[in-house]
Formats: sequence, C-alpha cells, structure tokens
Amino acid sequence: MDGRPLAIHVVSDSLGETGETVALAAVSQFAPNTFRIERLPKIETAVELRETVRAHCGHDCIFFYTLVDRELRTEMERLVASGVVGADLLGPALDLLAHVTGTRPSGEVGRIRRTDEGYFDRIEAMEFAVKHDDGRNPEELADADIVILGVSRTSKTPISMYLAFKGWRVANVPLAPGVEPPKELFGLDPRKMFGLVTSADVLLAIRRERMRELGGYVPGYAEREAVEAELAEARALMRRLGCLVVHTDNRAVEESAQEILRHLGAVVEVAD
Repeated sequence: MDGRPLAIHVVSDSLGETGETVALAAVSQFAPNTFRIERLPKIETAVELRETVRAHCGHDCIFFYTLVDRELRTEMERLVASGVVGADLLGPALDLLAHVTGTRPSGEVGRIRRTDEGYFDRIEAMEFAVKHDDGRNPEELADADIVILGVSRTSKTPISMYLAFKGWRVANVPLAPGVEPPKELFGLDPRKMFGLVTSADVLLAIRRERMRELGGYVPGYAEREAVEAELAEARALMRRLGCLVVHTDNRAVEESAQEILRHLGAVVEVAD
C-alpha cells in the first residue's frame, strides 16, 4: 500500500445500496482510511460490466458485487477467474435459497425497492414518530404501537426513529424532575410502554459533553446528585406504570430497539 485508501468498487445492476452496506460493515473492522467505497450502479449488459471493471481496475482492483441478473453474475465470475479480486455478496444466498426451495429466483432487478403497502406504512410510521417526538401531542398516545419513556439523553429519539423505520408507530415522552408526566400514560397498556434507563456515570458523561458542545450551563443537568435523583424518580414512575425497563448504557441504538421488539413479539404471541 502507498498510503492511499484502497478503493472497494460496489458493482450492481440496481442501485448498489446492499453492497455498500456490506462494504461499510466490512471496512469498519479495519483502521480508518484504509479503504474508500465507490458505487458502480445500474450495470445492464455484460459488455458494460467488462468495460466498467476495466476502467476501475487500477492499483486497487477490489470489487464487491450484487448482481441479480444471472448473465451478469456469470460474466463477473469469469472476470474474477481471470484475476479480478471480487466477492459475490448476493449470488451464494440466491443459490442456497433456490436449492432449498427447488425454485428459481425471479431475477428481477431492484425488487427490494418496489413501492408497496409496506413502504407507505413505514413512511406513515416515520411521520407519526416525528409528530409524537419529545412528548408532543400526548392526547394521541393511545394511537401509538410503542411508547418510550426516559430522562434526557437516554436515546429516546434515535430508538424511536429506528423503530419507526421498521414500520412501528412510536411516541416518546421525556421525564423531567418535578414535571408531571402526561395523564394519558396511566390509561395505556403497560405492555406497549418501555422505560429507558442508563447509569448515572454514563448519563453524566453524555450530558457534560452535550453542555460543552452547546457552550452553556443548566443547573442540575450534569451534576451527580441531581442526576441520581432524576433517575430514581424516573424508575419510580416506570414501576407505577408497570412498563418494561430497557438499559441503554453502552449499547447501540439497534440493540436497545431489538430488545423492545423481542419483548413486543412475545406480547403479540401471547395475545394471539
């Protein structure tokens, strides 16, 4: 290597989003600036594929490909056999499913992006989450699939938006010391309410960093005694409501969201 980031070329007969996501996950395991990622989307013919590979096969000839079209995939396999460094991200999965089911894949490019009812459900869920973020419109809490509670900086909004992207109608309610929570909370099914908590140490570190970014000071916001009292008050309310408590300290947004979904899945099964 000469110090320049190596290029990973994501080749696709669609938009290349799947390949880019896998590439990002892979390069995250290496030192920063070891790789750069370049998408090469909308490849339509074998000739175009050969020309594209040739044009981008410089000192770092690395290709990740997600080609649904069988002819294109076969052509890319020939190029790899001739010396091109490539990884097929989609073909093995298609072949495995075809073998298991005894059927052939459709070969329809971009099918995952087809606009369908599920797409519009996700859009509606995102709009609902924005409308009901940070305690807005509490009179509509009963319309939510999931209600998230927590003190400031416990990841309420990021988790809400992640779940909304999955199609869940989510509202989140901030818990502040000395402030009465919305009365509507007490009439909700506790099985759809989730209280987010974290340790005082983690919360203090996050809040102090937040105040440094804003260049201001809020009394009690990042002081240990006040934070511990705030967390204790929030936990007491969560016990009164009977909601599930989810720990968010040192966890990715996705991890906390998946815990909520696992619990919600169990609830749905029981209800069914």
